[in-house]
Parts: sequence; C-alpha cells; structure tokens
Amino acid sequence: MREEARRWIAQGDADLGYARASCQAGFYFGAAFACHQAVEKWLKRAIMQLQRRLPPKTHNLVELGRTLGVPEDVMSDLRLLNPEYATSRCPDAANGIPAENYDLRKARQLLEAAERVQQWSPRR
Repeated sequence: MREEARRWIAQGDADLGYARASCQAGFYFGAAFACHQAVEKWLKRAIMQLQRRLPPKTHNLVELGRTLGVPEDVMSDLRLLNPEYATSRCPDAANGIPAENYDLRKARQLLEAAERVQQWSPRR
C-alpha cells in the first residue's frame, strides 16, 4: 500500500475514534460530523488505491460512492451520512442549532453506518 493511502486510512480511523469519543462525551453533533469525515477519507483512499488517481475534490459521499461503484447497502449508509457535512455544523443547513438536533440515538445510528462503511472499505 502506498504511504499516501495508508495516511488516509489512518486519519479516517482516527476520525471514527473521535466520533466515538464525542458520542460518549455527549457531543452528538460532533460525532455526526466526524463520522462523515471518516467515511469521506476511506472513500477517497479507495479511489486512489483502486482507480490509481486522485479523488474528486468533493465532500459528497454519494458521489464518491458512485465513483467507486459501491454496493447498494453501502450506498444506503452513504446517503444517511452525506448531509452531516453541513447539517452537523451549520445552523442554516440544520434549520436550527446543530447541537440541539442530535441525540444519542441519532449519533449511534451514524456511528453504525460509518462502521459498516469501514468494514466494506478495502484495506489492502
């Protein structure tokens, strides 16, 4: 594995750890954003490794998933996580205060989705 690809995996894994810690600390909106970031990094690394090219400069998980041709069950998780890039941070995108829009149940749902993408993501 190329060093650059290894770095993307390592940071994605660290982002997932940050999501778990944020969830445990009650910062559910932070967990949501970190889940999105972890998945984005794993997908971009997969594009670099499998397609031997730089990934698109986007935060759209659905677009990245289409680029990779991921299975439908993975696409479902990407669709769930995709809005979190903005709605977990920006009041205008969240139609309110992001910190008030999340709870433990929602954060766990997003963590589980991110973990499923992590399991799917090729690690070779």
